[in-house]
Amino acid sequence: MFSLKLRCFIYLNNEKVKKESNVEIQQIIDQYGDKLNSNIQEAAIILAAGHGKRIKSNISKMLHKIWGEPTAVRVHKAAAEGLENPNIVMVVGIKAEDVIKTIGKKSQTTFAYQEFQNGTGDAVRVGMEPLKKINFNGDVYIFPGDMGLLDKDTVKKFRQDFKNLNCDMLVMTGIYEGDYRKNYYGRIIRVPQKDKFGNDSGDDLGSVIEIMEQKDILNLSDDRPYEVTYKGKIYSFTKDELLRINEFNAGVYAVKFKPLSEHINKITSDNVQGEIYITDLISIFNKNGLKVKAVSPDDQSVVLGFNVKSVLKEMEAIARAKAYDKLKDIIEIDDPDDFFIADEVIEQILEMDKKGIPLDIRIGKGVYIGKNVKLNYGVELKKNVYVDGNVIFGKNVKVWENALLSTFPHQQFIIGDNVEILWGDIIKGNIVIGENSRIESSVNMTGSDEFPLRIGKNVLIKGTSYLFGTIVEDDVHIEHSILIKKKVERVLKKDGTVRAVRFYLPMPEGVDSVTDL
Repeated sequence: MFSLKLRCFIYLNNEKVKKESNVEIQQIIDQYGDKLNSNIQEAAIILAAGHGKRIKSNISKMLHKIWGEPTAVRVHKAAAEGLENPNIVMVVGIKAEDVIKTIGKKSQTTFAYQEFQNGTGDAVRVGMEPLKKINFNGDVYIFPGDMGLLDKDTVKKFRQDFKNLNCDMLVMTGIYEGDYRKNYYGRIIRVPQKDKFGNDSGDDLGSVIEIMEQKDILNLSDDRPYEVTYKGKIYSFTKDELLRINEFNAGVYAVKFKPLSEHINKITSDNVQGEIYITDLISIFNKNGLKVKAVSPDDQSVVLGFNVKSVLKEMEAIARAKAYDKLKDIIEIDDPDDFFIADEVIEQILEMDKKGIPLDIRIGKGVYIGKNVKLNYGVELKKNVYVDGNVIFGKNVKVWENALLSTFPHQQFIIGDNVEILWGDIIKGNIVIGENSRIESSVNMTGSDEFPLRIGKNVLIKGTSYLFGTIVEDDVHIEHSILIKKKVERVLKKDGTVRAVRFYLPMPEGVDSVTDL
């Protein structure tokens, strides 16, 4: 009796915790979700509910980064730009709060919570609910949240194909290269030339019959062929034939909302995984006389998704190679395999190149350039330089090895023309460095919101120096000094030269704690 009461108590307590958790998630959705536009008849549903056990990380699979951005953010951006400002529903589940806050509040984007991960079909059903509330009746595009190499051009082309092919559902496919036994994707089963009885398939040749998951194929009998009916004809496949199909499901779909609403509840969990697959919709559509077609993108890399770290690393390498390919004949990049330039900066460089003026930008091995950085003509960043935040370069700026330049998101760091920053300097925050100034190695500088750092023109700072919240006038020479919230004026000596500041140190504290050995 006691054991039964204990079990009941634990069950009720778990249900209470679960209910409270769901309320909290809904509050976060209300905070970050934007209103959908009932006048727009195109929508994207992005499936970002899975955690990804095989990735072996406490971080949601959807938040692992590819080329500096979480994969779910990349998919959202590709959908928003490729579909030209659609309604977007992000389906979240495990680590929902992390995913929602990472995506942030975006125009015409809301979130839907999938409490239990019952498969892609269930996730789509959850994602449809916000669309039903605005009486949506247009075209829906479904994307997996881990497809981090997807780009706006691929989405735009897929959208155009859906309109041109005049079908009820369009599936994006990929072509698998390599050992078919390592192909874990769902196979695209198309109508072969002959049916089971040797009759010609006629106009149906090549039509998409269904998608079959690899695990379900492996579960088939080795001795008995798999048979499927399409438009009244029976087609037969051996288990080996199905496994050797190299066209696979990329997990991207375009579908008309009306038939989707009518048929999605017909999907069952009668499969090895016991899940509701959105892929089953293809055979359901076919059985109900609806048109299903499939297309494959020109760039096969965009269909990659990841479940393990090795594939994520491969996707990162592909993204880097694409970045290098865009820039290799415009700027100098010392090591194609070791650099990072954010997409936003790449676009900036491409726009600069359109003006027809040589950029003369050089990027050393291991350089990192964040998305808010503004480059300029003649900028040279040597090995392992790290630049992130709102850092604005003047012309012909040179930054030497291992220097770090950064700001907080709301700050600005402006570097004038012909400035030189030497080895290993760490310069952060709200800062202006005037033209022709030189910051030698072993110098650290910081500017805050309350106390910005302002360095004038033709200033030289050298030696082991630290400056915080200080104003330095033009032409001043500072050496081996610590200047905290000071003003350094341009004072002329009798011979007309500017007086240098050397060995300026604040009064020491804690002297009594220091003794000779």
